[in-house]
Amino acid sequence: MSSVTDSVIFRNIFSTPAISSIWSDTQRTSYYLLFEASLASVQADIDIIPRQAADAIIAFCHVTNIDFDELRVQTETIGYPVLGVVKQIVQKVNRLQPGLGEWAHWGATTQDVTDTTTILQLRDTLILISEALDAITSDLRHLCETHKETLMVARSNLQQAVPMTFGFKMARLLATFERHKQRLAEIKSRLLVLEFGGAAGTLATIKDGRGFDCQAALAQKLGLSVPEIAWHTERDRIAEVGGFFALLTGTCSKFATDVKLMMQTEVGEVSEPFYPHRGSSSTMPQKRNPISSVYITAMGATVRQLSAALYEAMVEDHGRATGPWEIEWIVLPQICTLTYAALSKTSELITGLEVHSDAMKRNLEITRGSVVSEAVMMGLAPKLGRQFAHDLVYELCRRSVKEDIPLLTLLCADDKVRESGLSKEELEGLCDPANYTGLSVEMVDRVLAGTHIGQ
Repeated sequence: MSSVTDSVIFRNIFSTPAISSIWSDTQRTSYYLLFEASLASVQADIDIIPRQAADAIIAFCHVTNIDFDELRVQTETIGYPVLGVVKQIVQKVNRLQPGLGEWAHWGATTQDVTDTTTILQLRDTLILISEALDAITSDLRHLCETHKETLMVARSNLQQAVPMTFGFKMARLLATFERHKQRLAEIKSRLLVLEFGGAAGTLATIKDGRGFDCQAALAQKLGLSVPEIAWHTERDRIAEVGGFFALLTGTCSKFATDVKLMMQTEVGEVSEPFYPHRGSSSTMPQKRNPISSVYITAMGATVRQLSAALYEAMVEDHGRATGPWEIEWIVLPQICTLTYAALSKTSELITGLEVHSDAMKRNLEITRGSVVSEAVMMGLAPKLGRQFAHDLVYELCRRSVKEDIPLLTLLCADDKVRESGLSKEELEGLCDPANYTGLSVEMVDRVLAGTHIGQ
């Protein structure tokens, strides 16, 4: 196996059939042919090439007509596959009528075909990404609604912090994915752009002032936008989408990391979806490993590393580059397949996530009340001063841990606390985690409503 996405064993873990087909030799070559057929068609429409030649070129431009063994040999010899494809078009069409095939690839250059093909593959990829994001946000909305009042502990530096709700935690994730959907919509207008300019991007081979007309017609036929100018060595479009994929998988990895931590035996607040032997160990029968989360974090880390290579590929020489462009050929298929696989795993994880609210309640109680120490401090602060109250509660929390005594018991027995005038009932209220979730529920509702301050 040359990569996990090609492996018979691993390919449906680190990729999917849908995304793999987009980045296959067959699909890439199909898009080379679509470019050539579309170019011939629009050029015949505006009398740049003969209609008879265009019809013959279009008739040949089906991937089943390509000799892939010959294309491999030609690519190894030439260094690029596009000329090998063009040669096959020319040879086959010339057999119909000598010279007819010579009208193929008129005014185009290898990079025009290659870049436009990459954009078409990215367009297909973004369709899958968009569908996955829709599924993720839909399932997250359900989790938010279901658990917006489910109490749990928030954690800071891996330590218990203050109470919150599980719905609040999921709403933060939902809001992040909603921002990614906005980013995706914004990126499309900059990314889905035709490349067609000829050797140096100047359209010099299209005579009689018809270069722009040809370019516009080709873009329209392929469903892409017209570039304001050639972008053969201005690779911000590609780097931007790579950066977006790094952001996207970073969010997936953050969620997967939290799931791994919450699945620890001692925590047990959530579990990955169960089916027999999923995440099992070869030697420890009791194990239920967070295997989906493991794969998500591994794929996310790899995408972030590979995306950095796209920024390196931006540093290109003059109008046509000597090497950096090919970096995209190496990493972009891997970035796209891994990104979509990570999203798919994330979607499956969210859909089937098992939420253990009883464990969340149990974990709120293990500090014997210290989890609400901030609430107690702020309750005492108006009477005793905030810093004095902080230091007092700090010492009582230490005693609670050392002596294994509930914080409430120590508060009721403390002279300074009694001097504050707070009654036992008021102290009990301060020590109830349900009374110290702040605006958790309201913030969940705000995210679900799709509103924020300023709207």
